[in-house]
Amino acid sequence: MAKEIREIGKKAKLSSSAHNFPIVGIGASAGGLDAFKQLLEAIPADSGMAYVLVQHLNPAHESMLTEILARVTKIPIEEITDEVKILPNHIYVMPSGKILTSVDGVLKLTPRDIVKTNLVIDIFFTSIAVVWESMAVGVVLSGTGADGTVGLKMIKEHGGITIVQDESAEYGDMAQSAVNAGVVDFVLLPEKIPAHLLHIGNTYAVAHALGEEEELPKDDEAVFTQILNLLHQRSGVDFTYYRQSTVRRRIGRRMALQKRGNLADYLKFLRSDKAEQDALFQDMLIPVTAFFRDPKTFETLTEKVFPALFKNKTADDTIRFWIAGCSTGQEAYSIAICLHEFLGMKITNRHIQIFASDISERAIKKARTGMYSKAEVQTISDERLRNYFTKTDGSYLVNKTIRDLCVFANHNFLKDPPFAKMDLIT
Repeated sequence: MAKEIREIGKKAKLSSSAHNFPIVGIGASAGGLDAFKQLLEAIPADSGMAYVLVQHLNPAHESMLTEILARVTKIPIEEITDEVKILPNHIYVMPSGKILTSVDGVLKLTPRDIVKTNLVIDIFFTSIAVVWESMAVGVVLSGTGADGTVGLKMIKEHGGITIVQDESAEYGDMAQSAVNAGVVDFVLLPEKIPAHLLHIGNTYAVAHALGEEEELPKDDEAVFTQILNLLHQRSGVDFTYYRQSTVRRRIGRRMALQKRGNLADYLKFLRSDKAEQDALFQDMLIPVTAFFRDPKTFETLTEKVFPALFKNKTADDTIRFWIAGCSTGQEAYSIAICLHEFLGMKITNRHIQIFASDISERAIKKARTGMYSKAEVQTISDERLRNYFTKTDGSYLVNKTIRDLCVFANHNFLKDPPFAKMDLIT
């Protein structure tokens, strides 16, 4: 499933283009029908947004979802067939037995049998995150399991907004999984979601444009610099060295969440609210990470890098690795697992130290626990899950053998002294 999600993201990226209205992906599973009804009844006819409903459906049975929901909304609603151009003020429903993605401004169906697991929400959310970026909204309603968490994470990483149903959900597993993963902006009643989106809707275009512009107007550039200076004073981190399009996209996201229509208004608000300064700092550090995120890279490590690295090392030598910008630890543990697979039982006779650092204390704290949700381990094979993780209360704990190889530390490599005498830095 992880491979399919990555491939869909790559294809969507190749076909991405600018969009001038938001798209709202709404996912549900068990107990989702009532939540769908409550949400759709509250959508005004002229919201200016497109809505796409994705639900876990039995591929062997024809769905009546579109007909049922047409009774509770006055907005044009249709079941998707083949390829459909996405228009604002329309509702689109995914049929049973299919996988849905957004490519080139259209909704595209592919046969469901291309994947083994029913994670249709993650797949669709990933596609709109890559294509629509800050104009994407992900909503997870009632349902069991963890489908939607990875997709919401992708939406948030690309500057979009994420929402889950509150405790009114008949089945709260999917929403709680996303909350536990820290990828949720708002927790709301289904009928409150449309009004909330409308409140922040006017800032969408401004926020999206902020991330797309190569150069800001002179006045905005001055305000932008003041925002970065304020953030530097608050956090000690100088974001002028970061990729500026990403920084602007993160600021635009916070502007949308706080309903601020321009940079000057947001700066004024930011100066008066320390909590928002902290929230902006955390948004700047939204982790873009996953276990074995680029499989080819890890294949190269195992097949070429590790053999060359250990070729001239004796059992008495210490092998030192540094994973700079390790986020919540997935990359460090992935390398540790690859090392264990490469060395086998010989690893007990080797001195190995994997130093993993990140600027975010929150990320390092999570990394040290070695505990990950079901959604976060989707990119790991069943064999590796069995060999290197222990399932605990629905989550997965990295085994002590792997955890003991890794040392996590808070570190800003732009100003702090580097770790010394490293054999490999990633």
